[in-house]
Amino acid sequence: MSKAVKIRNIDELSIATIRATCIDGINKSKSGHPGMCLSAAPIVYSLFKDYLVSNPYQSKWLNRDRFVMSCGHGSMLYYTMLHLCGYDVTLDDLKSFRQLNSRTPGHPEFGETDGIDAGSGPLGQGIAQAVGMAIAETKLQSMYGSSIYNHYTYCLCGDGCLEEGISQEAISFAGLNKLNKLILLYDRNNVTLDGPLSQSSDEDIINRFLASHWNVILVKKGNSYKQIKKAIGLARKSKSAPTLVIFKTIIGFGSKNQGTCKVHGAPLGVEDGKAAKLSYGFDYPDFTIPTEVYDNFRKTFINRGELAFQKNSRALIKLQKSNPVLYQQCLTFNENNVKPFVEKGKINTEIFKKNSTRNTSGEILNFYHELLPNFVGGSADVAESVKTKLKNGSTWGPNNRAGTNFNWGIREFFMSAAANGMLLHGGLRTYTGTFFVFADYCKAAIRMSALQKLPQIYLFSHDSIAVGEDGPTHQPVEQLAMLRSIPNLNVFRPADARETLASYRLALESTHTPSAIILTRQDLPLLDNSSDYDLVKNGAYIVSRESSQRKLDFTLIASGSEVSLALEAKKTLFSLGVNVRVVSMPCCELFDKMDKKYQENTLGGDYSSRLFIEMNSTYGLHKYARYVFGINEFGKSGPAKDVIKSFGFTPENITRVVMSVIRGR
Repeated sequence: MSKAVKIRNIDELSIATIRATCIDGINKSKSGHPGMCLSAAPIVYSLFKDYLVSNPYQSKWLNRDRFVMSCGHGSMLYYTMLHLCGYDVTLDDLKSFRQLNSRTPGHPEFGETDGIDAGSGPLGQGIAQAVGMAIAETKLQSMYGSSIYNHYTYCLCGDGCLEEGISQEAISFAGLNKLNKLILLYDRNNVTLDGPLSQSSDEDIINRFLASHWNVILVKKGNSYKQIKKAIGLARKSKSAPTLVIFKTIIGFGSKNQGTCKVHGAPLGVEDGKAAKLSYGFDYPDFTIPTEVYDNFRKTFINRGELAFQKNSRALIKLQKSNPVLYQQCLTFNENNVKPFVEKGKINTEIFKKNSTRNTSGEILNFYHELLPNFVGGSADVAESVKTKLKNGSTWGPNNRAGTNFNWGIREFFMSAAANGMLLHGGLRTYTGTFFVFADYCKAAIRMSALQKLPQIYLFSHDSIAVGEDGPTHQPVEQLAMLRSIPNLNVFRPADARETLASYRLALESTHTPSAIILTRQDLPLLDNSSDYDLVKNGAYIVSRESSQRKLDFTLIASGSEVSLALEAKKTLFSLGVNVRVVSMPCCELFDKMDKKYQENTLGGDYSSRLFIEMNSTYGLHKYARYVFGINEFGKSGPAKDVIKSFGFTPENITRVVMSVIRGR
């Protein structure tokens, strides 16, 4: 075995310690990705030691720099840095890497580990979330001033992140909007899991970013601490564009398999790990961290963060004295909590009328915009169709950081992930809008909203085959079942204007659960007994009771536009001697949380005397009713009324379905 080379200074010792700890943690867990941990260690070291401003003792401090590891498989590197920098990540936590219920899971998970600013999700989403964080910093600075919000957003990415399509959506938007305090650190080691990068990509990265109006800095020696430090310092000086810093590195640096895909996702093992450590000059027992390394970060990262935190605290005290209302608003909004503001507002009840729920949604959206100064959002180029434009809001952009309307462009996936980043940053409440059928483009980001417990609001209009002439490509069928399958996501499909208001209020009151509000293009009648909050919060309720003179024969359950259809069918069924109850179920997830007694009292009767009606896939609805009338095929192109009739969603046909069930018993 080769002898250790000589370590010349504290920087070399610190970088060697970081690499060695990553090797040890991955070896001990017998699982992990050492490749980029070893290639990117000097990059992350310089960032934390020389530039990143944060405070491990106040890890949620509002004006800290944000760091996103988009290439989340390198999480052992992240955890090692957090430990060295004084966060609540112990050496035992590093030894428990990737173990069940540990605080150091296989990928960074927001809320699971102290100091993690964002979960990474699948490759590429981290870049989009970082763009969202950078956006939030500009907006909040316009609200509270540069003494309160004034920080950088850093993102570490790899080759795979930049192959994912969402990365270009994010890059394009960031360049267009001149997010100069966004710095993307690119660990270019030219290897992916399956082999050399050249077998899947040979693009000109530099010109790709230049074409999107970014600054680009190339560091040819990505293992040189001095060159890395100089490059990041230069990136921070940008005044009008985000900056990409490309570091040419060697994956698995120090391993016998360095430079190959063999070190991407498998532990080095004891022998190769020992040899790699010696090549760095690190000849210590496993999980040994020299005292000098801790001292190094205490003198740099920790000291810098404490001074910046104190300065920002003094600015907050000054704000408290000069404007106590704005001060309290700042602190409350930082926790994504707007409930105190939502409860104060009283909307004009003139909106309670026959209308499409997308139109009603637009009125409600503007109402809450007037109540909530931190309520921002926009759509994927369909603001007029989804009614997401804020009438009294200006457009956010490079020349107006105070704007509340966001023109995301035709970038549904990025829009959703960037909104997640804005919520991860804290201080703003966000909504996004597009057609329901495009929820598929948003899905991976919606899942990250739910996983990271972010109260994002997704507005999806054109909710069924009632889209009509645009045909099956634009008629959602399976999307509702898809959304309902995601844990920790509330899916609202309101039946009229009152239920739409309730859906918004519940979505805004939430602090840890995202919401999807599904809206119609066609007009819906205002129901006689619909709820504008108290019953909707239960997920389902009786909107029309059966006659008390006779026993209940049958229950019709529906959501959205089909509730009024069920009410029409009830009239016909009653004339035929069938005593029917109609239940509106705007949110299955909230109903599922109710106790069994409420559920049984609401649905009534026995399971075999229930029919669920929905112009969408029947998947998952049999938990509420034995019989489900829905659509398990793609739609058709034609006038909406003709398409709806062709699929049997008429009072007459629903009556026939119920009667056939009753007669067949």
